[in-house]
Amino acid sequence: MVNLIAIVGTNSDKSTNRTLLEYMQKHFETQANIELVEIKDLPLFNKPDDKTLPDNAKALAEKIEAADGVIISTPEYDHSVPAALMNALSWLSYGVVPFVDKPVMITGASYGTLGSSRAQQHLRQILDAPELKARIMPSSEFLLSHSLQAFDGDGNLVDEENITLLNGLFADFLHFIEIMSQLNQAHAANKAHAENFSWDNQ
Repeated sequence: MVNLIAIVGTNSDKSTNRTLLEYMQKHFETQANIELVEIKDLPLFNKPDDKTLPDNAKALAEKIEAADGVIISTPEYDHSVPAALMNALSWLSYGVVPFVDKPVMITGASYGTLGSSRAQQHLRQILDAPELKARIMPSSEFLLSHSLQAFDGDGNLVDEENITLLNGLFADFLHFIEIMSQLNQAHAANKAHAENFSWDNQ
């Protein structure tokens, strides 16, 4: 069984993105071990000269490094990802490179109609940056719109169409992880490139 890290992409105490990941953790428990992790306690990124990470950022990087894959669920703030998620990814690409060649599935929930579509597109661009170099599953958007009405009192998705879509995307993600595990011939070079990359030298 694969081990996955699910990142709650917001610092909000109440978030339907957290509810979505909790649902996936329970719904797919026979297919994967999914550990939810929070980013709300990470300090503001300040680019320390010695590249020493806060203990919680280092611990998160180690969890991602050890995992078979990562799920990130993001809301959409001002047509983009939340500042808290940007902050987390800044820490996770500064002196550490846990995302290099790591399979990533992106999901998102929003109160409105668009289901975080623009934030998801922005997140794909970020994860493709040379400091991160993640492997994002293509054609895999799960856009949960009207998320305040999407769950019942037990935190279960209520719309069968959404459940069917999520089931299919998650099955594809498990296959994606398997395929990516075979495409590792350049991993050492990719990791070295990410470790040595600096915008100061560009």
